[in-house]
Amino acid sequence: MSDRPRSMSTQEFYDRAPTSYLTVKFLTAAAIGASLLFLAGLTITGTVIALILATPVLVLFSPILVPAGMVTFLAAAGFLFSGGCGVTAITLLSWVYGYVTGKHPPGADQLDYARMKIANKAREMKERAKEYGQYVQHKAQEANQGY
Repeated sequence: MSDRPRSMSTQEFYDRAPTSYLTVKFLTAAAIGASLLFLAGLTITGTVIALILATPVLVLFSPILVPAGMVTFLAAAGFLFSGGCGVTAITLLSWVYGYVTGKHPPGADQLDYARMKIANKAREMKERAKEYGQYVQHKAQEANQGY
């Protein structure tokens, strides 16, 4: 092997060069990126200037603005919570109505399966209680006969 660098032919050079489409694509992306970076700089500069100018006003009115902000936040949170509960209640009632009328809403299979499991377990516990009651009654009779 030779240690000399291999010279490129003109054809290989043109084959490796980017196409005009890729060049235009790169220049467009660079122009858009540069303009967005410039706009981001302007925005942050404007925000800092507005904050510097508004700070004295915010400090002066903070005894009024902070409680007003808290009241506004709590009122908005209350309305959102109330609305969420209302939507949940309406959804639940419509699901129950569909289930009762036999329209088979989503999740009805799981509900029926759980109901059957609970009924089977209740029946099983009732039988166990009855057997245990008979056992206790029998032991009580044995104890009475022994005295």
